Amino acid sequence: MQAFYSDQFVLPLPEGHRFPMAKYRMLRDRIAAELSSIQLTEAPAATEGELALVHTPAYIDSILQGTAEPAVLREIGFPWSPAMAERALRSVGATVAAARVAMTEGLAANLAGGTHHAYAHKGGGFCVFNDLAVAARVLQAEWGRSRHPDGSRRQPLQVAVIDLDVHQGNGTASIFRHDESVFTLSLHGDKNFPFRKEDSDLDIPLPDGCADAEYLSTLEHALQELEGRFTPGMVFFLAGADPHEGDRLGRLKLTADGLEARDRRVLDWCWQRRIPAVITMGGGYGVNLEDTVGVQLNTYRVAASYRSRWAGLLVAA
Repeated sequence: MQAFYSDQFVLPLPEGHRFPMAKYRMLRDRIAAELSSIQLTEAPAATEGELALVHTPAYIDSILQGTAEPAVLREIGFPWSPAMAERALRSVGATVAAARVAMTEGLAANLAGGTHHAYAHKGGGFCVFNDLAVAARVLQAEWGRSRHPDGSRRQPLQVAVIDLDVHQGNGTASIFRHDESVFTLSLHGDKNFPFRKEDSDLDIPLPDGCADAEYLSTLEHALQELEGRFTPGMVFFLAGADPHEGDRLGRLKLTADGLEARDRRVLDWCWQRRIPAVITMGGGYGVNLEDTVGVQLNTYRVAASYRSRWAGLLVAA
């Protein structure tokens, strides 16, 4: 399985900043040491044209040129620097690259990404550009330009975003609110950030303290409802580690085993329907950062097992 990384672009954050920048390199190191079937590839930068499929020109320019207003940067939560802009481009580029791979190989990943708080015209919550939305738009555009072997045009590509970060994907929901070709599903903490939610196609708020059994049962019902309402040709799976019981910001009580079961259920749902999928990392703010990295490592261990199923299918074809 191919997984794209951009952890070499480290932001010069002020001391005491709560964003756990180190987790990205920690995860890559663990994957390199323990999951040899995962091919680690440096992420390309997204192009301005790709960003413009989702984001407004003025907002793109303000980030790339370093002219964003202080209030805009406060909402994002990062000070501007050349590294901040480059990291944002690479985070989006990684998801775009993973999506292209997944369309032919069944499954691929971004070891960062899941920047679901970014709107078309602004960022927020440590999210600069919305990698999920940009990658979905790039795939739809490329799919629309291709044709069937008989020369006929393809039907538009239907995309589902399964957002299982503990925080609602407000930016993604806003971007796709009136788009029937993209289905947004979000399971999230009811009383957690963002405190002003947007309307996804399917929102399921969870109470503080929600644990494994309730979460997994709720997820099962959500997947059933998704299937009853929509038929995706691609899934973007935001596999946040922040529902974990040891997360500083999560407020839920899922164990590592519960989160592994979550990942297995989503990827099995995709596999059973032969729907390609892209995994993005999302949030994770463990009191012990090793716990966060361990949860994410489990995600990629499960993903590697499903990628081997796709490999067998492709060989048989």
